[in-house]
Amino acid sequence: QVQLVESGGGLVQAGGSLRLSCAASGRTFSNNAMGWFRQAPGKERVFVAAISWSGGSTYYADSVKGRFAISRDNPKNMVYLQMNSLKPEDTAVYYCAARASRWPIEDRDEYNYWGQGTQVTVSS
Repeated sequence: QVQLVESGGGLVQAGGSLRLSCAASGRTFSNNAMGWFRQAPGKERVFVAAISWSGGSTYYADSVKGRFAISRDNPKNMVYLQMNSLKPEDTAVYYCAARASRWPIEDRDEYNYWGQGTQVTVSS
C-alpha cells in the first residue's frame, strides 16, 4: 500500500514557476514508477509526466516538454514536479500517482494509488 500527499500548488502569474511535491508512505516506494496527472475543470484527468523507479527514465506530455521536470528522491520517499514558464492553460488540479510496477506509463488506469491533488492556478 502506498499513500500519497501532494503539496506546493498555488496561484502564480503566467511565466512563473512552481514546484510540486509528493510525499509517499509505504515500504515499496522505491519499486514504484510515479506519475503526475492534471485535471482542469470539466475535463478528463490527463498525463503530465512520469518517472521510473530509479529515476533513470522520464516521460512527458508534449504540452509540458521543455517546461516541466519530474524527479524523485527515494531515500526521502519524495517525488517532485518542477514547473517553469507556466501558462494559463496549465491551470488544473495536479495529482501524484504511483504504479505497482517499476516502469512508468501514460495510461492513468495503470496507476494504482493516487493523492488528493493540489490546485495550480496560472493567471494571465
